[in-house]
Amino acid sequence: MAWLDEYDVPPDEIALGFDDAFRLAGRLVDEGQLSRDVLPSLQMIDEVFSEMSQDADVDRWTREAMATDVGWGRARQLAQEILTAEGGEPSPLPGIRIVR
Repeated sequence: MAWLDEYDVPPDEIALGFDDAFRLAGRLVDEGQLSRDVLPSLQMIDEVFSEMSQDADVDRWTREAMATDVGWGRARQLAQEILTAEGGEPSPLPGIRIVR
């Protein structure tokens, strides 16, 4: 939610950003920056967002749904498992540029 507020973007940008980053996962594993063990969980997040995208219910892509929707909850759970497996510490939001 902080990221959405910071950059004034809709919730679907999280799924779109994940899709872009997920395409780099294999390279990150090859470079030793990501454990191969987390690839199945990353794949599951990708599948969750794909299923959500195929659903005709546009209400799944609202800020309110991020707190209540089962898909968003599953994506958060998997992401937390990945961060724990990678030994990730909470970090500040990265500086990014949104091009409109």
